[in-house]
Amino acid sequence: MFYHNYPFDPAYGHDLTALLRITAPEEPADFAPFWRDRYARARSVAVAPVLRELSSPQPQTRVFAVEFTSLDGVRIGGWLTRPRAEPVERGVVVGHGYGGRDEPDFHLPFKRAALIFPCARGISRSACTAISSNPLCHVLHGIGQRETYILGGCAADTVWCAASALLELFPMAAQRLDYLGISFGGGVGALALPWDERFSRVHLNVPSFGHHPLRLTLPCVGSGEAVRNYQWQTGRALETLRYFDAAVAARHLHIPTHIAAARFDPAVPPPGQFAIYNALAGPRELFPLQTGHFEHPGTAAENARLLDALAYFFNRTEPPALS
Repeated sequence: MFYHNYPFDPAYGHDLTALLRITAPEEPADFAPFWRDRYARARSVAVAPVLRELSSPQPQTRVFAVEFTSLDGVRIGGWLTRPRAEPVERGVVVGHGYGGRDEPDFHLPFKRAALIFPCARGISRSACTAISSNPLCHVLHGIGQRETYILGGCAADTVWCAASALLELFPMAAQRLDYLGISFGGGVGALALPWDERFSRVHLNVPSFGHHPLRLTLPCVGSGEAVRNYQWQTGRALETLRYFDAAVAARHLHIPTHIAAARFDPAVPPPGQFAIYNALAGPRELFPLQTGHFEHPGTAAENARLLDALAYFFNRTEPPALS
């Protein structure tokens, strides 16, 4: 499909028809209770958000540094934006990829919205000495037990407690709360959103953590390769990862969901991305990307079309049809 120097096929031998046939792995019997308990504990956190205004590069937008408390007492940092001259009528939580985040996004298609851009524990504005920011190390933090695995804390940081902080600061945003996440943030969003009734719509862009049994057989250049090596060395990865499978969680996600999934991706294998889309329980829309985590001559045009699709998805009133 594209010229590359990877020692493996970033399409993994799948065409679109094959990708749309991939099903989610078997669900642990206590999968839902495990996640509902984590969500309940996160909702009980006194998030105590604090804002500090920063200089804004956009004259129509105010920018703030934000801090709030997440699960286990971890203090999370990030950014928050709001209109300078218009009222806030909706809220958006925006997750980041495993590269972290250096600033808020100003191109997203939301008007009269407060947007929060939280950084997961150990990453960017939530950096700490106890957790490596290197994705190959971060993804293994606490993997020995499901109760300590880092992705559970990240779900609280970047979805549940971030939403609580946003709504504490802007209670009027509760009338319409949405989520966007890319790569790492897409996978964490898929894990966290089924249990949180406050959200209306969601977009997941090249989401990670889908179908771990399959991912462990697929070489890549992303964080999944560290997990593959851990499994090869210990044979114990799936004991924990079966509770952190975004495709399994998608079976419980009933709100309208828009997914941009790539057919060619050296960092997040496409079979895992499509396993998430295929498992969704509610109304869904697919935006097939030519590539993920890989620049090509059509990338800019494809990103522009995706932004148009997101503007339509998040700003229309009727839900997408079940597909």
